[in-house]
Amino acid sequence: MTNDLNYDQRMIRICTSLSAAGYDVTLVGRRQKASLPLVGRPFGQRRLRLLFSKGKLFYIEYNLRLFFFLMWQRMDAICAIDLDTILPCYGISRLKRIPRIYDAHELFCEMQEVVTRPAIYKIWKAVERYCVPRFRHGYTVNEPIAAEFKKMYGVDYAVIRNLPRLQPVEDLPSPPATGQPLPSGRFILYQGAVGEGRCFETLIPAMARVDATLVVCGDGNYMARTRALVKQLGLEEKVIFKGWVLPEELQRITRSAWCGITLFDRRGKSNYYSLANRFFDYIQAGIPQLAVSYPAYKEINNWRPIAVLIDEPGIREIADGLNQLLNNTDLYHTLVNNCKQARLRYNWQEEEKRLIRFYQQILD
Repeated sequence: MTNDLNYDQRMIRICTSLSAAGYDVTLVGRRQKASLPLVGRPFGQRRLRLLFSKGKLFYIEYNLRLFFFLMWQRMDAICAIDLDTILPCYGISRLKRIPRIYDAHELFCEMQEVVTRPAIYKIWKAVERYCVPRFRHGYTVNEPIAAEFKKMYGVDYAVIRNLPRLQPVEDLPSPPATGQPLPSGRFILYQGAVGEGRCFETLIPAMARVDATLVVCGDGNYMARTRALVKQLGLEEKVIFKGWVLPEELQRITRSAWCGITLFDRRGKSNYYSLANRFFDYIQAGIPQLAVSYPAYKEINNWRPIAVLIDEPGIREIADGLNQLLNNTDLYHTLVNNCKQARLRYNWQEEEKRLIRFYQQILD
């Protein structure tokens, strides 16, 4: 994959589960200038050093370096994480005559930063059209995305969702009783990539209408513009940027938050059909959230309300939704109690059983 190995919770969970099931797993990523030393994990980890860190030259260099690195590795199967690693994985699988697997975290070509750039879109779409039909084995994060792959390329991909591990219930915070004063210092949490399509251009102005602090745990290609907007609006005291946080520390921060945020711009089919890691991280931590009313989120919220959903992630809608979570104590209590029930249904201990069965069918 192209992410930093320390922070990709989905891949840490997947590789840990496969290792516990008896497989010898190596996860390959890249070393960045700000990368911290690797956290010890029960699986192998390798980082590739690169000259370039972004843009076309980065992708070209990474794909070449990855291909030649993999050439000298022993393996019984190879898994490409998203479209930006699929070409070298395809080539190696052909050379070594081993099964190849595609783990699609999203509809890569339909991400806003791709679909809004015609030349870039054309390149990645050509890669997708060539490679995906040749990856007979694969899985993705939800049913709508799996259905899109089936419609576009005739592949039947499994669904393995981005669910966190079930934590002991005693670790969850208890909301104040109805009628008691609300605690001071409450904060709203955003965790994940700070990228295009995550609605920071409306979330930041909305915070001017909300009496709470926003804590952002993450980084990405929209960070410079987000920081500039915070400064422009004079919100430096209300928006705190913590950068990437290790998963173990992020869990502690999440359990301390009053509520979370899961927002995506409607542009780009990948955003509309998304089912973000953070959506389930908030549920597992027992905190309500503000989320977009897109198909995957609406389906879960219809089963048991755990979030305030908004149809349009505009400034007014975001501010109104957050103020409901901050000021409507009865609603907040209901959502907290529903989160504690939903976490028993949406957790990695159940989801990893699908993962193990998937690999057993290919390798055993």
